[in-house]
Amino acid sequence: MSDAQIMWLVLLIIFVVIEALTVSLVTIWFAVGSVAAFIACMLGANIIVQWFVGIAVSVLVLLIFRPIARAQAKKGGEPTNVDSMVGKTCLVKEEIDNAKSTGQVLVGDLEWSARAVNDKDIIPADTQVVIEKVEGVKVFVRKA
Repeated sequence: MSDAQIMWLVLLIIFVVIEALTVSLVTIWFAVGSVAAFIACMLGANIIVQWFVGIAVSVLVLLIFRPIARAQAKKGGEPTNVDSMVGKTCLVKEEIDNAKSTGQVLVGDLEWSARAVNDKDIIPADTQVVIEKVEGVKVFVRKA
């Protein structure tokens, strides 16, 4: 195996390892370019042609597939049951006072610890509130 072939294989391994560790779609394109340059090397191309092929294929693959990959990533996953609670109206069961770290709401049949979105708000029991966000086992609410 020639030095150039070893170089392209080492670059391929480096790019794949970096991509596996980061999963950020940054180096995968250069891994594909390394494969193309390795193939050019196997076909007897000189080192300048190999570098040109490697860079050209990397850029081409990057320009074609990165927008597709980013669009797929933006779609995100399905909302979880907790995510579906955001925007729902519920009833305050225990007065919500962030300063005292008290408050519970009834969401369906379940009681949740609750805090007001605005730290200064004190929301009395039996008040209708809207869930703004969920963090862990707490819902953050505002008056409906």
